[in-house]
Amino acid sequence: MTKVDIAVVDYGMGNLRSVSKAIEHVAPNKTVVVTSNPEVIQQAERVVFPGQGAMPECMQELDARGLRDAVIDAAKTKPFLGICIGLQMLFERSEEGHVNGLGLFQGGVKKFNLDGARDELGEKLKVPHMGWNEVYQPKAGHAMWQDIPDGTRFYFVHSYYVQPDDAGCAVGYGQYPDQFTCAVTQDNIFAVQFHPEKSAHAGLQLLRNFVNWKP
Repeated sequence: MTKVDIAVVDYGMGNLRSVSKAIEHVAPNKTVVVTSNPEVIQQAERVVFPGQGAMPECMQELDARGLRDAVIDAAKTKPFLGICIGLQMLFERSEEGHVNGLGLFQGGVKKFNLDGARDELGEKLKVPHMGWNEVYQPKAGHAMWQDIPDGTRFYFVHSYYVQPDDAGCAVGYGQYPDQFTCAVTQDNIFAVQFHPEKSAHAGLQLLRNFVNWKP
C-alpha cells in the first residue's frame, strides 16, 4: 500500500474537497487521501474527520460504510483532527435526533436555545449560528494554537454545540450570545466546531499546525 501521510475520512457527509485541498496547500510534500477504506485510515499517519449535515445521518453513514472501528482506533492512536460534525460525533450523545455518538469524550451535544437573544446591535440572533466568530483560548500554549492569537475569528455553520462533562478538555470557546465550547483536546485528539478550511489564513495555520503536531 502506498504510504499515506494524512487520511481524510469520507463517509459521504463532509466538505471533503475543500478540506483536502486546504491540507494539500499547507503540506505540499505530504500524501493526502480522501478515503472510505478502513485499511487506508488505519495505515495513515494522521487522520482528519470532517462532517456536515445532521448527526443522525452522519452516524448512520459512518456505520453503513464500516468506518466506526477505524475512526475510533485512529482517534486513540494517532494525531486526529475532528471538524464540525466530526467534533460532535466524538461525544456520547446528541439532542439532534437523540442519537448516540462515538463516546470518545464524555458529554453531550446541545442545540442553541437563544430565546429572543439579540446581538450588540439589537439584531435578533438566529439558528444556525453562521458566519465569523472570535475563538478564545482558555489555556495558552497548546501546539495547535501556535501563531494563532487569542480571539482570532473563524468561520462557523452550526445549530448544535458540544457540552463536555469535563471542562478541562475545552481549549476553545465562542460567544453566541453565551459562551459555548468550540474546541476540545484529549491526548492525540484535537477537534473544532468551526471550519478551518473556510477560515482564511487562521484556518490554514491551524491545519499547518496539525500537520506538524506531535502529541
